[in-house]
Amino acid sequence: MKIKLIIVGKTGFEWVSQAVEMYSKRIKRYACFEIKYIADIKHKKNMTPEIQKNKEGELIMSMLDAKDNIVLLDEHGENFSSVQFADFINSKIMASTKSLVFVIGGAYGFSQDVYKRVDTKLSVSKMTFSHQSVRLIFAEQLYRAFTIINGEPYHHE
Repeated sequence: MKIKLIIVGKTGFEWVSQAVEMYSKRIKRYACFEIKYIADIKHKKNMTPEIQKNKEGELIMSMLDAKDNIVLLDEHGENFSSVQFADFINSKIMASTKSLVFVIGGAYGFSQDVYKRVDTKLSVSKMTFSHQSVRLIFAEQLYRAFTIINGEPYHHE
């Protein structure tokens, strides 16, 4: 299974980038994994949140293939424990899902076009995190999921 993480915007924190890269390398032991970044929209200070979401949405949609299974990281999505998330990933593996794409949107969320295309909405937490933090939290949880699936001692209950 190929797993892709699409992230709107780059981080200004080097330590976040380094930590995400560390987990990315670990994830690649278990699956084909890549991260794609969508550059910040230029002149967004002059745009309404809706226009900004639509522009970001167009860029997100351009990175998706028709057969991708799309999971939005969205505050209104389903909440999983780490074990439940591992079960979700494992169910996609068992279903022979070819391409699983997770998307972290911008500050205002996603456009309606993106919401129409989604297969699953997943919430990282009931708390609100910056999209800078979410990329690191998600990368760690994806790595954790694979260690749970493989019965490795990283996760403790």
